[in-house]
Parts: sequence; C-alpha cells; structure tokens
Amino acid sequence: MRVGLVQLAPVLGDTPATLAKIDRLLADIEMPQLLVFPELCNSGYDFADIHQARSLAEQVEKSAFIHHLQRLCRRAGCHIISGFNELAGDKLYNSAVLLGPKGIIGKYRKLHLFLNEKDYFQPGDLGLPVFDLGFCRVGMLVCFDWFYPEVWRILALKGVDIICHPANLVLPGLAQRGVEVHALINRIFIILANRTGTEGDLQFTGLSRIVDPGGQVLGSAAEQQEQVVIAEIDIGLARDKYITPRNHVLADRRPVEYRLLTEEKPQTNPAP
Repeated sequence: MRVGLVQLAPVLGDTPATLAKIDRLLADIEMPQLLVFPELCNSGYDFADIHQARSLAEQVEKSAFIHHLQRLCRRAGCHIISGFNELAGDKLYNSAVLLGPKGIIGKYRKLHLFLNEKDYFQPGDLGLPVFDLGFCRVGMLVCFDWFYPEVWRILALKGVDIICHPANLVLPGLAQRGVEVHALINRIFIILANRTGTEGDLQFTGLSRIVDPGGQVLGSAAEQQEQVVIAEIDIGLARDKYITPRNHVLADRRPVEYRLLTEEKPQTNPAP
C-alpha cells in the first residue's frame, strides 16, 4: 500500500489559508491510501492566550477544515489523519481525527501535554484506540506522546500496523530519532507528520518521516520545506513480530516484572 504525509506550516488563525496550502501541495499528487497532516493543523499552534486557543477550536462534526478533508477523502477514495484543535463541550483537546471516504471514523486526544499546552488543553480521555481500516490497523499519537514508550507498546499489543503521529516538534532531532527506535522495538510502521516554519518565538523542526518496522527511514522531508512524502509499504512486515526464529517481540515479554509501570507515584525523581 501507499502511505504519505504532508509537511507544512499551518497559518495561525487562518484556516482558509492553511487549506489553500494543502490544496496546492496535493494538486499534482496521486493520493496514497493513507495520508497524515501535522498537529493542530486547523488552527496553528502558538496561541497568545486561552481566549485565542478557544476562538480557533472547532467541533469535529461542524468543522469547515474537517469537511474540506472529507471531500478530499471522498474524491480520492483515501483516508486522512490530521491534528485538530478540538472543542468538546466547554473543553479543548489537542486531538487527531481519522477520516475516510464515508466520513469521520474516529479520533484520539493527546495524553501528554507539552509546555504551554497545559494552559489550553485537557489531557486526553479517549485512551489509545486502534482502528481497523480493512487494509491496515491504525493508531494515533500526537507530538510529545513520542517521549513515552508505554503508549507505543500498548498500541502494538492492541495489534496496530501503523501509528500516525501528527506533530509540531521544537526540540531539534529528538523525536525524529525516537520514532525510528519505537518502530524497531515494536515492529510497526510510523508516519511522523511534523510541521515546519515559525510561529512567534517557536522554530519547528520539520524532517517528517515514514519509518518501517526495522527502524529504517523510507521517506523523509527537509527541515524547512513544505512538501509531500509518499512511500510504498508492505503491511505484512508489521505483522511479523519475530526477531529470530525463537524470539517474538511481544510474546517474549515478562509482564510480571513490569508492575512498577502501573504505579501512579514514581519511586524516585518526582516532578517539581
């Protein structure tokens, strides 16, 4: 199957301008079966305050941004995942939304909030869902979630083939290396769709990539360039969890020895 990502700089507070960029980038592209966009793609990232964050949030079902992406899905017969500034009741979530030719399939809400995101968003409350699209099983994480190996492993244990990872990364090079390791140790494909450009004092790192279950980069974007990256993948590689004929990456686990992971209070180095 063909998968891809769109690396771009969403325009803070100007959804029509962002959608115009998306249309321009995709104008001459043969759409892949699965395409991933960056974090908070409908709004931009570096909000001045909670009032701006709220003014740019949308309900998924009523979003002009989502409706535009749905039309792309119907026209091309593809699936799209995009980061999304979600309004749900009176709460905001840093979400990722999965769309297909028939409409909205599901969403994920970011579990691990980064820096000032804690001033605007609630921590995710939908857990770690996996969606079976028929041709592959997809999970979603968002940006700073990359730092927590537990979530990658849980999705692998749930049978995910591909983890789609919308991001607005500002720490140079770290997540790009991290997703290669997460792909390798979980034997899964990862599509990291980072943004590029600047907002306020933030410089985003680009270097979006598609990584295979061996940790190899199949396609990568530049650091400061808006572009589409597409790769051919063999989904069967994500379903072969054998490292050697006698070592299965999931079956050889020793969960009884991992109980510390479920303790809410860490034994050392508590957060300040």
